[in-house]
Amino acid sequence: MLKTPLRVVLADDEVLLREGLERLLTESGLEVVGKAGTVPELLTAVAANRPDVTVVDIRMPPTHTDEGLVAARELAERHPGVGVLLLSHHLESTYAVRLLEQHPGGAGYLLKDRILDVIVLVDALHRIADGECVVDPAIVTRLLGRPRPRSALPKLTEREGEVLHLMAEGRSNRGICDRLHMSPKTLEGHVRSIFGKLGLLDSPDDHRRVLAVLAYLR
Repeated sequence: MLKTPLRVVLADDEVLLREGLERLLTESGLEVVGKAGTVPELLTAVAANRPDVTVVDIRMPPTHTDEGLVAARELAERHPGVGVLLLSHHLESTYAVRLLEQHPGGAGYLLKDRILDVIVLVDALHRIADGECVVDPAIVTRLLGRPRPRSALPKLTEREGEVLHLMAEGRSNRGICDRLHMSPKTLEGHVRSIFGKLGLLDSPDDHRRVLAVLAYLR
């Protein structure tokens, strides 16, 4: 039985970028079911085509500031099952945090340079469609490099800090295990400890994962 291709709507006011993304995604086995150059066109395309995930430039007309982020919030309210991947030319870390706050499942934020690697882009889209969150590693590094009070987080072990850092990059459990050369059982123990130290005890694991990342990045 053939697997249904991931359905995508693209939103960017740069026509060449939209066409280029469509070609890359189509050649990778995804189905582009709609394209938009403005936020109203994006909302119309999503309502009409019900994609699995959208790819949205954070700077859209008319002001080219945070229209993509505003659109992500509207999509979360109108179509909570549709994932959102925001793209940006710049390291706008506060926007990444806002995205995760308003769209705690199935969201991502990547620099546009990253989409030149189609494997990274396609992997991010599949993970977002599955309800995961993906944040560009460069943004994670900037956020973690900010000075903040020593009491901002409870005391984590060095290994727990490494696990949470990789979680903040949006890596899956398997990806974390491969990177840190640990077994799934060992990772589960570290993740439970992280959740406990952060006081995240009474919500589903996927939601606690996002809350843990937000606590780490703030």
